[in-house]
Amino acid sequence: MASLSSSSNKGSLAVKSSLIEPDGGSLVDLVVPEIQRAAKISETETMPKVRLTKIDLEWVHVISEGWASPLKGFMREDEYLQSLHFNCLRMKDGTVVNMSLPIVLAIDDEVKEKIGVSNDVALIGPNDYLVGILRSIEIYKHNKEERIARTWGTTAPGLPYVEEVITSAGNWLIGGDLEVLQPIKYNDGLDHYRLSPQQLRKEFDKRQADAVFAFQLRNPVHNGHALLMNDTRRRLLESGYKNPILLLHPLGGFVKADDVPLDVRMEQHSKVLEDGVLDPETTIVAIFPSPMHYAGPTEVQWHAKARINAGANFYIVGRDPAGIGHPTEKRDLYDPDHGKKVLSMAPGLEKLNILPFRVAAYDTVEKKMAFFDPSRAKDFLFISGTKMRTYARTSENPPDGFMCPGGWQVLVKYYESLQAEDSPQKQTVLSA
Repeated sequence: MASLSSSSNKGSLAVKSSLIEPDGGSLVDLVVPEIQRAAKISETETMPKVRLTKIDLEWVHVISEGWASPLKGFMREDEYLQSLHFNCLRMKDGTVVNMSLPIVLAIDDEVKEKIGVSNDVALIGPNDYLVGILRSIEIYKHNKEERIARTWGTTAPGLPYVEEVITSAGNWLIGGDLEVLQPIKYNDGLDHYRLSPQQLRKEFDKRQADAVFAFQLRNPVHNGHALLMNDTRRRLLESGYKNPILLLHPLGGFVKADDVPLDVRMEQHSKVLEDGVLDPETTIVAIFPSPMHYAGPTEVQWHAKARINAGANFYIVGRDPAGIGHPTEKRDLYDPDHGKKVLSMAPGLEKLNILPFRVAAYDTVEKKMAFFDPSRAKDFLFISGTKMRTYARTSENPPDGFMCPGGWQVLVKYYESLQAEDSPQKQTVLSA
């Protein structure tokens, strides 16, 4: 684990959680003030229209709330090339901010032709509603092979985000300054979890946090995760902090088809707090709206950078963060240790304290999740995410102490519902 020292102002009278400034010095907020909304809507009537996909809309959400600060819209070509080739952007004052993933909007030939020489375009959401405006636009070529190769380190077929987003995308990218007409809402019963960076910073201040440590995940929380998070808080306290706050921050955008859906994960996370595995007084559970690339060491930089903008000054990084199995070979696509190594060296992340994941496994002697002890390796059972899902699918209970009972029942119920959905289809096939 990295040193838990920090340059916080422990001698100051007012306790402020924002120990780390957002990239660029101030948070970007691109939501149009309500008083200007009607005029902006009227203005869009004569503009060319660009239709957004569901995942495009997730990126609009990310940009508009300042997760990608200081980015103020979909990338123009100079920003795209810096992101793609350097994983960072150079500001006008010469400083560097991390930006490891291109945040871009693709259009096809037909849309490009309709835009013509227009300077601005209106953005239309998946359900035909007006989302916002892209100003002072720039259109440039979308070299998909280059983008894929540099982001993932391979062009092998079967990468989830590539298959879902890039393969079918247009041959052009359009960048510009974004104006969003109103905050992005999903009306799925989870919007109250979608706290913006600004809202999170206010909550940290309200709780008088003197350190914020973030944990990114896209899986259910088991007791090994909880052990790590609780141990991190203990170490921060021992290091002199008085009130470190955990930001438990599950990813809420696009994920691959076999990942546990967001609503199920959020219900499971709430059970973890209800069962007292994590302390609700020192934990904030919120949704990070970004889509998932599964781009390993490249993507983990984005995950860390976004949490800087939310006010976190410590970031927990695990084994093979944002990793995935190779799409055509039976092996990991990335070296499991490269994510934490890259984070410790990445340009623009120097102000963030990186906390490498201590490996937890099921201790068969103590019958609980514990930090792995190599001196008695045979006593430990490693339960992968795949194995966990297999347990839940087959209604087989994991070892006692692996996950809190309430959280486990949420997963079992979810997989039972999937089997119930599959059953009628199988019967139909058989009768045919």
